[in-house]
Amino acid sequence: MPAADTTRLVLNHETYEAVLQGIIPAAKQVLWLVTADLKDLYTSDGGNFVPLLQILAEKLDEGVEIRLVHAKEPGPRFREDFDRFPQFLQSDRFERILCPRMHMKCVIADGRVAYIGSANLTGAGIGAKGQHRRNFEAGIITEDKTMIRGVMDFLDAFYLGDHCLKCQRRDVCPDPIA
Repeated sequence: MPAADTTRLVLNHETYEAVLQGIIPAAKQVLWLVTADLKDLYTSDGGNFVPLLQILAEKLDEGVEIRLVHAKEPGPRFREDFDRFPQFLQSDRFERILCPRMHMKCVIADGRVAYIGSANLTGAGIGAKGQHRRNFEAGIITEDKTMIRGVMDFLDAFYLGDHCLKCQRRDVCPDPIA
């Protein structure tokens, strides 16, 4: 993790290490995940490769509140993994929003550290794919409180539906917030 109020560039596989091996496991209270594309994504739990959904279900069990925002319905393999973890349907600490206009990619833990960049929550974007199979990605890891607060304020307004009523894509929205 970067030192207080620092920002650093992460490229390609560094994104996997910083986000899946750093930010997500470090979340203690709140974890926000925002992506355009969402697929069955695997990460190492220290010995085996497990679905990110397993890590998130364990976070829910630990009392972490999780907000997941994505732009399109994930594929069947993601759904199969999702259905294996009843925490997602049973926990009042898990919130999921589908918005076809969402194209941001960020992961924020406890309002103190964030990834903001190009990588979707997919194997090719941020997951454990081989060097010659993954996408080329760039982003930043930051602990800059002003930057993180700006992203969180935008996402809170989004979450409350501030953008929904004026949206000109409601015809393709499967579940409008407002």
